[in-house]
Amino acid sequence: MEKTLSYEAFNQKNNEEYLDRDGALEPFNVYHLHNFIGMDKPMPYSRKDYYKISLISGPGTVYYADKTLEVKDNMLLFANPLIPYNWAPLPANRKGAFCVFTDEFFKGFGDVLSYPVFKPDGVPVLSLSDEEFAQAYAILNKMFEEIASSYEYKLDALRTITMELLHTAMKLRPAAYKQTDKTESTAAERITDIFMELLERQFPIESPHQQIRLHSPSQFADQLNVHNNHLNKALKEVTGKTTSKLIGDRIAREARALLKHTNWTIAEIAFTLGFEDPSYFIKFFKKNNTQATPRSFRSA
Repeated sequence: MEKTLSYEAFNQKNNEEYLDRDGALEPFNVYHLHNFIGMDKPMPYSRKDYYKISLISGPGTVYYADKTLEVKDNMLLFANPLIPYNWAPLPANRKGAFCVFTDEFFKGFGDVLSYPVFKPDGVPVLSLSDEEFAQAYAILNKMFEEIASSYEYKLDALRTITMELLHTAMKLRPAAYKQTDKTESTAAERITDIFMELLERQFPIESPHQQIRLHSPSQFADQLNVHNNHLNKALKEVTGKTTSKLIGDRIAREARALLKHTNWTIAEIAFTLGFEDPSYFIKFFKKNNTQATPRSFRSA
């Protein structure tokens, strides 16, 4: 897996820096897709330190975390800094656009990661009809117009346009983004949120020398300063899964991504995921992947 691509490096590489009056890189930019299609190499599968919303005409394939997502019509992709992704090379006749922005862009305006389109377990890719594509494309065109203007409060305007795109997407597929109506979070929900944040914070693995620190229920319980049984009960109440199951599912998901998108040895992958003995990793992987071994999964 490629190292994390920074927002600054991405903008500098593509020579479309948007600078403020002091010469600093602004926390938002928007690009036409035609500058990035017809390339010989696919976009590297990696984590980015910025958010990205991409609109692409025609069918395509996205590799998102350990999943392969096929889109038959047009695609709207929401990518967040927590999840590595890439898409297959696009033919030259495609059109579209994408915007990129940092946490700083929405600082003080709410937590954009709380929106369903950006949640790690959410729906990151929407398949759009031609009419829906035109609707989303019109919103992105407003971004191009605004970013080229001399309006003093253009960043505020761009936030508004970005929120328009987010809400348009969620309104197009309300069933996919339906949220449970909760006026108050329970103690179990709060501890589950903290547990999931601790779990996700360890991923993705970007180097064979990196190793996750927390990989057992007791380690998470100690970190949260609660008893093992209390943590397990809270997680089971909220998610329907035990502590061990949630940890195992997340490690298995990362294992599948590493096997498919790196050339690291199985022993190296086992080490990064907290298995000192590769044989234990192989047993774990078979148990969590319908008896497929790491080697057979990689070659499939």
